[in-house]
Amino acid sequence: MSELPTNTTNKPTQTNGNAKANAKVEDKLDPKVSIDMEAPEFKDFAKSMVDYIAEYLENIRDRRVLPEVKPGYLKPLIPDAAPEKPESWQDVMQDIERVIMPGVTHWHSPKFHAYFPTANSYPAIVADMLSGAIACIGFTWIASPACTELEVAMMDWLGKMIDLPAEFLACSGGKGGGVIQGTASESTLVALLGAKAKKVKEVQAEHPDWDEHTIIGKLVGYCSDQAHSSVERAGLLGGVKLRSVASDNSRMRGEALEKAIKEDLENGLIPFYAVVTLGTTNSCAFDRLDECGPVGNKHNVWIHVDAAYAGSAFICPEYRHLMKGIETADSFNFNPHKWMLVNFDCSAMWLKDPSWVVNAFNVDPLYLKHDMQGSAPDYRHWQIPLGRRFRALKLWFVLRLYGVENLQAHIRRHCNFATQFGELAVADSRFELAAEVNMGLVCFRLKGSNERNEALLKRINGRGNIHMVPAKIKDVYFLRMAVCSRFTRSEDMVYTWNEVSAAATEEIEAAK
Repeated sequence: MSELPTNTTNKPTQTNGNAKANAKVEDKLDPKVSIDMEAPEFKDFAKSMVDYIAEYLENIRDRRVLPEVKPGYLKPLIPDAAPEKPESWQDVMQDIERVIMPGVTHWHSPKFHAYFPTANSYPAIVADMLSGAIACIGFTWIASPACTELEVAMMDWLGKMIDLPAEFLACSGGKGGGVIQGTASESTLVALLGAKAKKVKEVQAEHPDWDEHTIIGKLVGYCSDQAHSSVERAGLLGGVKLRSVASDNSRMRGEALEKAIKEDLENGLIPFYAVVTLGTTNSCAFDRLDECGPVGNKHNVWIHVDAAYAGSAFICPEYRHLMKGIETADSFNFNPHKWMLVNFDCSAMWLKDPSWVVNAFNVDPLYLKHDMQGSAPDYRHWQIPLGRRFRALKLWFVLRLYGVENLQAHIRRHCNFATQFGELAVADSRFELAAEVNMGLVCFRLKGSNERNEALLKRINGRGNIHMVPAKIKDVYFLRMAVCSRFTRSEDMVYTWNEVSAAATEEIEAAK
């Protein structure tokens, strides 16, 4: 008689040759130890974590913003290998403060002023919990219809909030529509690949004797010398040349773009793509879209607008003049996960004609086909990866639980804090502004050499009470103070300035 395990769970009885092996595996399991966390334990664990998260965020200003650890700090704090038997969730919770928090840079502290903000809010955190629980991979409509259809609706909601032209919206009934990408970097690359596919097809129609390799070798794209490094990287990944256009007061102007395009046309190259930045990383400067867009349209060059940080501010009518000329764009992107209280990752991208991207990425194996193809977007064709999380839930929760008015108030508060800090800087005769105060960013420096300002920043960050990063424009080094935390108050700007001022005094005294 074969040695089969007793079937006590209404599961089909095993009759194949693996039965003995499976029985031996089960014999090794400790019946007192569950191999899966059950619902009651999950509830206790999750409630404990929610309490911890709330406590962490509500008291984040009391933590040192920059960690004091050195590379490799974590290795001696954990075992060399995973445990053979399950540990308790209580042990995991206890180790968060011991192992993780010493090495965390607290991005949501009111004392964190580096880079640009990364958004965070309780509604978005809860939405991520639900997304993790549903755990669908929404590459097609049928893979989870709600995942696709909520994304279509949320991108229309968001597009209307910033007053995008109707041709970008799915609800217009035209070709246009929106998609949630992971980052602005992905959006830039996706747009470049769509523009590349479009231009190759156009040139092949005009020159049937040219092969694709020849055409791609002639393609050239454009961006400002102040554009984010991800634009250059998109060119490398896309296998095309990108040309940097000299900026005027940190802004790309239409005349300079046209000059570059004409030069390349005369040299037998094929202009195909231009990135217009609204809110540069260095100084939050705004390229003149109203000038560059018409130039791109005139020369049949795809215009992609990168508004990664500043785009959130366009929900406020008083800032929409900065996107003048948006009707000339082919694609537009900004990151709600930077400044609109939606946790990373949630990068909103709209295309007037997604078919160029869809056709460029369309690989359609039988196992991904479904009966409803063509009736709704299959977002796998709109992005680089195949898999995608249910990110629209974060937008839905945040937009409903804050409302447009409170999101506008959040943006305006941050802009006012930047103005306050800029006034404190100007009032100190030792300092000067390196650029106009834009949005929630202040660019400032000690009067004097770059080396003096490098030393100042090193001293500021070394004190560990606030955190900033530098930038450089036309060989002028300066410090950036970005308002990042939703917990920021007016007194935090005073605290930050006092830190800068004290560090400056120390540096000046040390240099004597």
